[in-house]
Amino acid sequence: QVQLVESGGGLVQAGGSLRLSCAASGRTFSSYAMGWFRQAPGKEREFVAAISWSAGSTYYADSVKGRFTISRDNAKNTVYLQMNSLKPEDTAVYYCAADTGDARVRTPDYWGQGTQVTVSS
Repeated sequence: QVQLVESGGGLVQAGGSLRLSCAASGRTFSSYAMGWFRQAPGKEREFVAAISWSAGSTYYADSVKGRFTISRDNAKNTVYLQMNSLKPEDTAVYYCAADTGDARVRTPDYWGQGTQVTVSS
């Protein structure tokens, strides 16, 4: 079993920055690929970013490339999403996820509870 607890969401003005954290507990965190997804009201959940278990590879949705950075600290069992140059269209609930078998987190096995990010204009 893996539990994921997210934090760092909040309200920010357009152009600002937020850093999301996802703390994981459970077995062999370092062997899991980790990712971030988001879901806006009335829309389907979409992929944002992913990072392989070794942190050797990262993946980003086109909509966030150049603005968001995913990273992980396996010693702290934590994955981060640094979000810069935020836009109102980034407003969503952000979820972290863990995948035991896919570096791109295409089939997540575990989900966090989500944290709200609101970008005002």
